[in-house]
Amino acid sequence: MQLDFFPSRALTMYLSKLFFVRIIAMLAVLVLVLMMLDLLSTSGDILAAEGNGQAQLWTYVTLRVPQLIARFLPYSVLLATIISLIALNQNSEVIAMKAAGLSAHQVLAPLMLTAGLVSIGSFAFNERIVTHATATLSAWEASDFGPIPQDSGVKSNVYLTDGDNILTANSISGSGDAMTMSGVTFYRRDAQGMLAEQIRAADATYAAPGWQLRNATQFDVQTADTTMIEAIIVAGEVTPAQIELSTVNADAQSFWQLSRSINDFKAAGRRTTELEAKWWHKISGPLSAFLMPLLGAVAAFGLARSGQLFVRALIGMGLGFTYFVVDNAALAMGNFGGYPPFLAAWAPFFLFLLIGETVLVRTEE
Repeated sequence: MQLDFFPSRALTMYLSKLFFVRIIAMLAVLVLVLMMLDLLSTSGDILAAEGNGQAQLWTYVTLRVPQLIARFLPYSVLLATIISLIALNQNSEVIAMKAAGLSAHQVLAPLMLTAGLVSIGSFAFNERIVTHATATLSAWEASDFGPIPQDSGVKSNVYLTDGDNILTANSISGSGDAMTMSGVTFYRRDAQGMLAEQIRAADATYAAPGWQLRNATQFDVQTADTTMIEAIIVAGEVTPAQIELSTVNADAQSFWQLSRSINDFKAAGRRTTELEAKWWHKISGPLSAFLMPLLGAVAAFGLARSGQLFVRALIGMGLGFTYFVVDNAALAMGNFGGYPPFLAAWAPFFLFLLIGETVLVRTEE
């Protein structure tokens, strides 16, 4: 086999540009359609919040689109692979390249190079944009699309225990003694473990110790009386350090932030299997785009007039979508501790890399 995978600079540039344009086109179509469907189902909740209007709908779009791009970019690479290779096959360009002495791997090399660059760009995009958008959107959804939290370190839907008592918050922002809560509810239990009272407040600040709630509403379960309280301190055992360890959203943290969170969990003797699996998947996830040209390569070869081109395209699409199913299943098993974190994130990638390479070698090389 010839070891020069890029024998022609002109051919490499031609195939790379052709492939990249189709990736962008497929990604734009997928994101546009999915964003419209998502907005139709969510716009009612957004507009239901007081003061929200068209500006908030556009804000939701700007926060949701990065998530859709990150999730469906590998799908776009797969579809672009199949569309590009079918067009090259039908126009006899693949036959011309093979007649010129190029192997199947050399035909695919420009596509693999482009997909590799897309994977690197996807990783950087996830680190710089998607994590911030996910953190902000999660906090905004937790506050029922009220005022948008501006802190990129916002944590949402927090559940904390203070002995037998429970403290919940829709969102938490800040760190250390400057940490603040919004949408706070404190449930106090009696000696028998039964709910004795409920205290609600719009926000809470750290009082070292405890959390100070202002303009709170206190409901006594036994008497069914409701009382307004100007200020009260609750949850004396809950500290900002405990909150940092109990509210880690792996999707909202960058690669390096998640590394620090995992180390903190290990130092505290906490289970880190789920976080480690997602940590590894922050690399293997974007790298799945590099795998798509190999899985869709079966559509490039075979005679276009033999009637098998459509079948080959279906096989390539089936291999690609099967990969995503197996990848999600393996990650779920890793989250539950069924697989080691490294195996959960990387086993599907290497398995389908071998499958794609085997199919290509056995059928075309």
